[in-house]
Amino acid sequence: MQQYTYLLINFFTVIICFIFSFHHKIKFNRYFGAFLSASLIVGAVFVIWDAWFTKIGVWWFNDRYLLGIRFAGLPLEELLFFICIPFACLFTYFCLDKFFKLDWKPLPEKIFVIISIILALCIAFWFREKIYTFITFLSTACSLFILKFLLKVRWIGKVSFVYLLLMPGFLMVNGILTGTGLESPIVNYNPDEFMGIRMLTIPVEDTVYGYELILWNIFLFQWFKKPESASMVEVEA
Repeated sequence: MQQYTYLLINFFTVIICFIFSFHHKIKFNRYFGAFLSASLIVGAVFVIWDAWFTKIGVWWFNDRYLLGIRFAGLPLEELLFFICIPFACLFTYFCLDKFFKLDWKPLPEKIFVIISIILALCIAFWFREKIYTFITFLSTACSLFILKFLLKVRWIGKVSFVYLLLMPGFLMVNGILTGTGLESPIVNYNPDEFMGIRMLTIPVEDTVYGYELILWNIFLFQWFKKPESASMVEVEA
């Protein structure tokens, strides 16, 4: 059963969200196409990043917990991760945004983004010899700048709050992947390539990596959702 561990983590992460997607008050299933388009595009970028880091030994995977099927050097389960995790996060964001008013006022959000960018750039510069830390914090700073000041999105504060609410689930899922409750980690990290600060067994960089992943998934989901929503209105009319 050990070889199914990572696969089961993906399954249990997504299954409840998937079932409730069809609930008549949520109807997230109407946007499966938008989600899939967004997750495949964002996932492609992160898979390239993932494959590169795996190749140069920033991290590697424990075959004991894998089916043994690999593409571009990555386990099948790792590829599914970039669909299952965004699905659970996007579904949660969709529901909370639908039923609660979580919008931030423009000024506090702008201040939050500016502070986040400066902090991320400082960490990236300070740990510039640690490739995981450097690239993760630098790319996140760039993503925040692009989304807020070039693409003019108005939901970064809202997404950040939802991501904070998702932290218990993140700590559980990523905790197992990094060794919590297991004899050895599913994902192992080269200690020379990250800060060395962990939450339980989870490198701090993982939380930032996940944050950037979700930001771009939500941006593209919103982009693809608009034409779908318009066509649904036309059909209902």
